Amino acid sequence: MRLPWKKIALASAALAVFAVLRLSGAGELISFENLQANRDRLLAFVDAHYALSALAYVIVYVAAVALSMPGAAVLTLAGGFAFGAGAGTLLVNVGATAGAALVFLAARYLLGDWVQKRYGERLAGFNAEIERNGARYLLTLRLIPLFPFFLINLMAGLTTVRFTTFVWTTAAGIIPGSFVYAYAGSRLSVIDSPADIVSWKVLSALVLLGALALVPVAREKLRGRLNPRPGAPGQDG
Repeated sequence: MRLPWKKIALASAALAVFAVLRLSGAGELISFENLQANRDRLLAFVDAHYALSALAYVIVYVAAVALSMPGAAVLTLAGGFAFGAGAGTLLVNVGATAGAALVFLAARYLLGDWVQKRYGERLAGFNAEIERNGARYLLTLRLIPLFPFFLINLMAGLTTVRFTTFVWTTAAGIIPGSFVYAYAGSRLSVIDSPADIVSWKVLSALVLLGALALVPVAREKLRGRLNPRPGAPGQDG
């Protein structure tokens, strides 16, 4: 099999740079308190350097996702605060999808053995669902924010799912959750703590959205039980 050296080189270089950020403790600077304390200066800088600010924001978000750095929720808040709910959601989507793609490529071409050893048991069930439901399963995992984002990126890299499928399901599936936080960020002046961002109603709505995405999967399983394939286990020969 011919290895995609360009993708490997890109993932390696990016992860090396981001590893420096991780080891430097940059993630500790991403906090709700720091965002509130510096919001006036942040807004002034964005107004003066909008394009540069947007680019820098996406790069930081890619690093945060690729290295599973703490503060992703606060970063999404910052995007909504600095760029507005609409533009903030778009920038979050670009950064999160790009970061997830880097982790996917790293797992597929560089970290396969490590991921297999650490998450072998979970990986077996994950692989089975991917084989049965493919894109629909990945989309559901993205829609429901209760599943670890970083872990999905790692495990998906060891499945047979296509890279393009992984990218579009990630980009589409994270839109609702990203918008909730970006919108909350646009109203930062009336938010006192991260706990005020997502009420039980909002979480319930997101879980319901993910449950709706599971309907086709459940329907396929039910159809398989009602109409088993000839020769399947449990069938008379």
